[in-house]
Amino acid sequence: MPFRHELRIRYAEVDMQRHVFNAHYLTYIDEAADAWWRSALGDDYIEVLDMVVKKVEIVWHGSATFGDILAVDVAAKRWGNTSFDVGFAGSVAESPVFEATLTYISVAPGTTTPAPVPDKVRGALS
Repeated sequence: MPFRHELRIRYAEVDMQRHVFNAHYLTYIDEAADAWWRSALGDDYIEVLDMVVKKVEIVWHGSATFGDILAVDVAAKRWGNTSFDVGFAGSVAESPVFEATLTYISVAPGTTTPAPVPDKVRGALS
């Protein structure tokens, strides 16, 4: 079962047609990832997992609008040595809105030097 994070679409995130402006979806993805990592690794997860985003792929199937409750499901899709893919699926009332895959690179704390994904992270998020 994927982790689910829900949020309400706010007025400041929509255009004149009341549809979410596309750039906000990356913020929703980031919020969902943060909630997932906190639930699996604890509030101090950044002490265990330091990473950078390498790649983002998003496909839209619809749009969330002002006042909607957007549910974002999050799950690990692939594990490499220093990288991992996380899948995100956003929906409103179970109607698909977007799918995204982010590739993260695990780095040595405080650097941008690739490092193996910690076993604790791999185990908690698998």
